[in-house]
Amino acid sequence: MAYLTGFHAIEERIKSGKTGILLVAKPGPRAQEIVSLSVENNIRVERVGTFDLDRLAPDNRGIALEIEDKADRNVRLEDFISNLDERKNVLVVILDEITDPHNYGAILRSCDQFGVDLVITRNRRNAKHAEIISKTSSGAVSWVPSCETANLARTLEELKTAGFWIYGADMKGENIYTKDLRGRTAIILGGEGTGISRLLKENCDALITIPSLGRLDSLNVSVACGIILYEVLRQRA
Repeated sequence: MAYLTGFHAIEERIKSGKTGILLVAKPGPRAQEIVSLSVENNIRVERVGTFDLDRLAPDNRGIALEIEDKADRNVRLEDFISNLDERKNVLVVILDEITDPHNYGAILRSCDQFGVDLVITRNRRNAKHAEIISKTSSGAVSWVPSCETANLARTLEELKTAGFWIYGADMKGENIYTKDLRGRTAIILGGEGTGISRLLKENCDALITIPSLGRLDSLNVSVACGIILYEVLRQRA
């Protein structure tokens, strides 16, 4: 089990229709509003002692939402592809071993803002910490569809068969502003400090980079994600 304590994160999960149990100790006015929201959305509310809630969720502010510690809105890739029908503009983000939950949450927030249709991760060696992810994503984790896979290379082949062009974010790639990112597009973002794995790079249709004037060698992966997704949105507008 995992426990969400951020007010906004709890609200967004409840609004998204996801289940959970709201644990209540001594809620203030803001937390009382969430209790009312839970009742309206048929979320079970349980009264607990302050000591018990502090033990389960040390960062609580009088309430905590108990959830299963797994990805929200998890979908099967096969179902996602089969439901695309004739859609031309589809955007997928693939995360290759993003291990920092703060980066993962920030990436999900950008994915929500820029209309990403699916986020794909490996089902091991990726960020796992529901509370941090939910807080840093401002609750976006409850809204962005996600898919876990054991084999990202095979996933790329399935996406290509479905008409996707695969672009890997890499310092040595081509200027992103020269690439046509419309249509069915998948963007791969590599892990912190490691980048995209060799096998996935070899399966990309092209590598792209964000031109910069700084002295550091690269942008933080979550910042780079936001810039790339904005460019995709700009081209499609």
